[in-house]
Amino acid sequence: MSDVGIGQRPENARQRTVKSLWTGIWLIYLSAPVTDLVSGGHSAGAVVAGALGLAGFVVWYMMLLFRTGRRDQVRPVLISLAVLAAESALLVLTLGQEWLVLFVYVSIASGSALPLRLSRWTVPGASALMALLTLTVPGDRWSLLGGLLIPALLGGFAMTGVRELVRTTIALREARATVAQLAANEERLRLARDLHDLLGHSLSLITLKSELAGRMLPGQPEKAAQQVADIEQVSRQALVDVREAVTGYRRPRLADELAGARMALTAAGVAPDVPAGPPDLAGVPEECESALAWALREAVTNVVRHSGARTCAVELLRRQTLEGPVLELTVEDDGSGGAGDGPGNGLTGLTERLTKAGGTLEAGGTRRGFRLVARVPGAEGAVLGSGA
Repeated sequence: MSDVGIGQRPENARQRTVKSLWTGIWLIYLSAPVTDLVSGGHSAGAVVAGALGLAGFVVWYMMLLFRTGRRDQVRPVLISLAVLAAESALLVLTLGQEWLVLFVYVSIASGSALPLRLSRWTVPGASALMALLTLTVPGDRWSLLGGLLIPALLGGFAMTGVRELVRTTIALREARATVAQLAANEERLRLARDLHDLLGHSLSLITLKSELAGRMLPGQPEKAAQQVADIEQVSRQALVDVREAVTGYRRPRLADELAGARMALTAAGVAPDVPAGPPDLAGVPEECESALAWALREAVTNVVRHSGARTCAVELLRRQTLEGPVLELTVEDDGSGGAGDGPGNGLTGLTERLTKAGGTLEAGGTRRGFRLVARVPGAEGAVLGSGA
């Protein structure tokens, strides 16, 4: 447990002990009133009354400092400061100038226990009252005023600054904890999105090939064995993808996803119209390529699982806009399933990915079936605009 700072309430016995010792050190400057009581030539009654007054002042002062940090306790603090100031004034007027030092503690208590909006008035107020009383007691008034006024003002405002610094530090710690929590939430969302995209596609392909192998097994064992081999390959790749997603290094490549889309569509009995050969990705940021690869994977997964389509066309085009080049991916099928009645987890995740990469997503039904269009900047620093 860390030690309690100025402007904070102690929360346990150790912190109370530390704060008591730290505060008690500064009570050494009350030696002037104590010396005055011992050798000041006062009557026995005055000495007893002064000692009781000084003890009451110290107790009240310590209790006031230990109540700092309560936002709803401003009025009791003001009342306590008024009591301290009145007691100090009474002791000065009855016992002499050595007791003016009490106002330094009143000023410091104001800076420690009150928020800045109030302490900026109470600190000068306590110092002004001390200055006024200095002019009413006998002795070297100007020397005494110079020796106490500056410590009262500097001590009070220094404690105000330290209090605000502690408050700011606490606020920064809370903000850091909030940022860490948000980062953890973002990482969980990323992981959930990646696992959805990865496993949805892979498990759909495994299911289709398993069904196909089951149908082939009685009469075509060799072809069934090939399907089982494909299942093993897809499973191993899915395991690798999941591990990469967990560690945060998963960045799918568009060329790999085009090849995987052709295989998945063929296995599902959907005639694929997929570009052959590696795509031209010159100048395309890696983040934009990954976003399009995820979009292609999600779109093909939806076609395989939901659409009931017979054909599916994939098109990858470069378009020049007023804001710069754009790389556009279109996936269109002739099925009736589409993506459901509303955007699911997959399309929602795609929208987040593309937005993060500076792109956009359009998805909806057409006369032919369902179409998904994903666009990303086609070069570093490009901004999306309307199609050319």
